[in-house]
Amino acid sequence: MHTLTPESDVFEITDFTTASEWERYVPHPWKLYGGICGIYTSGVWEEKTDEISFADFKFSITHHYLVQESSDKDGKEELVEDALPLPMQDLLCMNNDFPPRAHCLVRWYGLREFVVIAPAANSDAVLSESKCNLLLSSISIGLGNTGCQVPLFVQIHHKWRRMYVGECQGPGVRTDFEMVHLRKVPNQYTHLSGLLDIFKSKIEMILPLYSALVRLQLEYYIDALVGGEVGGLEFGKLPFGACEDPISELHLATTWPHLTEGIIVDNDVYSDLDPIQAPQWSVRVRKADNPQCLLGDFLTEFFKLCRRKESTDEILGRSAFEEDGKEAADISHALSKLTEPAPVPIHKLSVTNMVHSAKKKIRKHRGVDESPLNNEVLNAILLFLFPDAADKLTDGSETRPTSSAGSNPPPECEEYNLFSQFKSAPSDSLTYKLALCLCMINFYHGGVKGVVHLWQEFVLEMRYRWENNYLIPGLASGPPDLRCCLLHQKLQMLNCCIERKKARDEGKKANIADRSPGGSSGDIGKAADHSGGDYQKETDKEKEVGKSWESWSDSEEEFFECLSDTDDLKGNGQENGKKGGSKEGGKEFTNFKPEGRLHQHGKLTLLHPGEPLYIPVTQEPAPMTEDLLEEQSEVLAKLGTSAEGAHLRARMQSACLLSDMESFKAANPGCCLEDFVRWYSPRDYIEEEVVDEKGNVVIKGELSARMKIPSNMWVEAWETAKPVPARRQKRLFDDTREAEKVLHYFAVQKPADLARHLLPCVIHAAVLKVKEEETLEDISSVKKIIKQIISHSSKILRFPNPEDKKLEEIIAQIMSVEAIIARARSLKAKFGIEKCEQEEEKEDLQRFVNCLLEQPEVSVVGAGRGPAGSIIHKLFVNAQRVSWVATMTPLDEELKRSGSADERRLNSGAVADFPPPAGREVILRTTVPRPAPYSKPLPQRMYSVLTKEDFRLAGAFSADTTFF
Repeated sequence: MHTLTPESDVFEITDFTTASEWERYVPHPWKLYGGICGIYTSGVWEEKTDEISFADFKFSITHHYLVQESSDKDGKEELVEDALPLPMQDLLCMNNDFPPRAHCLVRWYGLREFVVIAPAANSDAVLSESKCNLLLSSISIGLGNTGCQVPLFVQIHHKWRRMYVGECQGPGVRTDFEMVHLRKVPNQYTHLSGLLDIFKSKIEMILPLYSALVRLQLEYYIDALVGGEVGGLEFGKLPFGACEDPISELHLATTWPHLTEGIIVDNDVYSDLDPIQAPQWSVRVRKADNPQCLLGDFLTEFFKLCRRKESTDEILGRSAFEEDGKEAADISHALSKLTEPAPVPIHKLSVTNMVHSAKKKIRKHRGVDESPLNNEVLNAILLFLFPDAADKLTDGSETRPTSSAGSNPPPECEEYNLFSQFKSAPSDSLTYKLALCLCMINFYHGGVKGVVHLWQEFVLEMRYRWENNYLIPGLASGPPDLRCCLLHQKLQMLNCCIERKKARDEGKKANIADRSPGGSSGDIGKAADHSGGDYQKETDKEKEVGKSWESWSDSEEEFFECLSDTDDLKGNGQENGKKGGSKEGGKEFTNFKPEGRLHQHGKLTLLHPGEPLYIPVTQEPAPMTEDLLEEQSEVLAKLGTSAEGAHLRARMQSACLLSDMESFKAANPGCCLEDFVRWYSPRDYIEEEVVDEKGNVVIKGELSARMKIPSNMWVEAWETAKPVPARRQKRLFDDTREAEKVLHYFAVQKPADLARHLLPCVIHAAVLKVKEEETLEDISSVKKIIKQIISHSSKILRFPNPEDKKLEEIIAQIMSVEAIIARARSLKAKFGIEKCEQEEEKEDLQRFVNCLLEQPEVSVVGAGRGPAGSIIHKLFVNAQRVSWVATMTPLDEELKRSGSADERRLNSGAVADFPPPAGREVILRTTVPRPAPYSKPLPQRMYSVLTKEDFRLAGAFSADTTFF
């Protein structure tokens, strides 16, 4: 008897009721019931993605579906007994054929909802047949277990091939999705008859009981289109337009939507498919990727300057400033040369002569041929920037107005006020013009070397104007506008300095004329004895400003015979100020002549002498740029919060107040602090009605509480102030020092710094340019983008040192707008919109072009017989003729010259209106019983696409699974 081994008593029990890993591989529970109906090609597609793992292999599972509202009625229709699943109904639906933008499976099968399972990593692929079958089996089990009627696809092979297999299940029915992809097209399948043979053999179709429905589309395209214009070049204007055609191809799809088998003939010998006779035409344009456009190139190249690190010396070379013997003159030593003893006249050692001598030295070393800018271009730019130079050359005088504000657009103009949003400069200013010129120089005339050359000439011109009292054109009068870029503020500051210097020099000349033998030096004193009204006429404000800086010069003629009067006032005037103005003090003050009066202040009178109160001529506050304001703020902040620091801060800020007090005392002898406050700060002088001893109601006033605080800054300043008119005071604004600071600031600017300063102006000009061009085209999408650009730029450019990445985003947005407008103009030129004589036809073509720009594909009304269709037909005919001429052989040319019958044959028959179709798409549909003749008739569909190097068949074949 055979004895069992101990191991034989142990056996394994396999529980087949437990789901294996293969059986657990089912789709995610996304509630996929396949109940979406409605719009097709114009709808919005959405997707949801997740990851799953199967046998340590990660897959991404994506649910694609068409978004639309579903009604209750549609939901009830889904519950109809024996109804086919919606995906199977979609196989026969013609509403979703050839969608312009959708997933490839939508174009191939016409579905509205499906799920795709693909390897998660791009490098992974399902290549073996066994793995593919395993996945399909898992999908089949998953669909059966869940009752899901949404088609599931698995992507196999490499992703670039776009190969999918899938399945869809319903009650008693199943659809298999199969695909064939070949690189070489079999000859027997290049026409409709061969595709019908494949379709019939696959579904075992029996004629004549059933026939196939055919939808066929042929695609033609033209490349290397010509049309559109490029903007010209001119100083002060940015160019605009594409250097190449922004429309690379025009695709025409001719469609026969409803054909039945046998109506047309299309085989390897003959075809009835004439594109002119196609009932439906649709057009789409292929846009050139990043077309080269002038405005975009200008902005990009100018922005590259911002990243350069070289200095001016490194770009132009240091040899330009090397000394050559004793006669060499270096600009950096120009001021020191003025103080050195020399046998030459002093006027030859001025800063201007030093600069121009160095300028000649630069040209001597560099040579005319080596200059980055030739003289013709340089002179044209300088005359454009400084038009008053031409006036001075013609009549020898300065006829230019001091400000360009008179020619500005109205302030309420939105385009003009963009400079305040971008922190650039007004569009008619010198800074704005300089930015445009440098932008053009950088692109066309020497690059960065040309930019540096022009900037050097610009700085020399600024110094020349400063030294010769020529105002700078293209700048609004007044202090620097803090809404503008810093460079514009510096130019305005220099203009303020020139105005002050010019007024001072004119005042000196007038003073010398008054002291000449023909005049009397006591005339001014005599005039002071007249009435206030007569004196007011003589002390015009502008004249006083012109005389207010004589104390600065080193000339012996500057200080006056009344210096002793000023010394006497040091004691008497200050004591009277402290006492509030006594009768003796008042009498004492009346012995002095009032100086620096502007005009009488209404009916106000001095409190104690009772004489009329006069408004004095005062110094204007010193103009400041934003960098000077920042420096001043930093200095004041460093003083700290201590009492001493606060007191020192107050004194530093009271320089203007002290000057005004001295001017007031000089204009109103015998005045007191209360008189000054009544004019300077009326709110700090409180008046009230009181009853005096006699019972009369009188008005009594006193200083406010803050003015009575001990050691008040106002009181201290009043006690310190001397009765000195504005024209004899120390200048609050040292125009010489500030001008030299500005010129030095200009001289040390690197090309990158200069480009950073002017980039807001260039962007400002680019936005104005695209707005101007858009108004000619009237494209709604462009208007929205321009608004976004303005909003985006105003946020970024308002802050100093914006990030390069954000600036690049602004430039990219401007370039996209330019490309859109260039495409619109290219299409307008191709369709000859401007040449249309009929207004209605012109409007139709304009709408058609706008649709081409904004929509992926546009239907042509009237197909080949409509207005747009006729123009498209002509475009293809012209392209065919050009192509034929380019491929002519010497024999063809000889026949053409001979004018023979063969030549006429070539002209008439050799050139077809349309080239061979670049693509053929065919959809075959029918309803037949499968797998047996007595099965339920179910939808069958096969899609075919044939291109030059690609052939694909995508079939959806349904079968009755009730008994099979």
